Amino acid sequence: MKLFMKIVLTLAFCLYLVVLTNQILFKYVSPSEIISHFNFNYNDDRWHGHNFIPLKTIIYYIFLADINLNIRITNLVGNIIGFVPFGFILPILLKGFKNFKVIVIATFSLSLTYELIQLIFDFGSFDIDDLILNTFGGLLGYLPIKLIQLINNRKNHLKITTDL
Repeated sequence: MKLFMKIVLTLAFCLYLVVLTNQILFKYVSPSEIISHFNFNYNDDRWHGHNFIPLKTIIYYIFLADINLNIRITNLVGNIIGFVPFGFILPILLKGFKNFKVIVIATFSLSLTYELIQLIFDFGSFDIDDLILNTFGGLLGYLPIKLIQLINNRKNHLKITTDL
């Protein structure tokens, strides 16, 4: 049964990564346009529309934006929710990812990879705040795993104490 669950979780994780990649990298680019984005020509305009200042977009959407509330919520909450499954499923699949620091690094690295691809290949816009929100989302997904670990450790400790 454990093997079956591991296979199902692995397939779900792979499907999740495909959907996440599609949502992040290809939401503004049609499949026929993808090849045209793989160029390394220098273009001054490439650096416009990106955010390299931490919390700039978050503060703008929360306090300053005069745009539809749904757009603000979709941008902020969507970046968080999109990475919750990553922080939840990864520690279940791989024992090496049951550590807070490791999950932070893994989530940040995946998010940074997406942001750099967007920057280099002009698939969207690089936003440092996406890194912050995505990493926070991965941590939110990890919290239930950590809570279960703590409860199991406490039960095991109590069992050992009562057995003595």
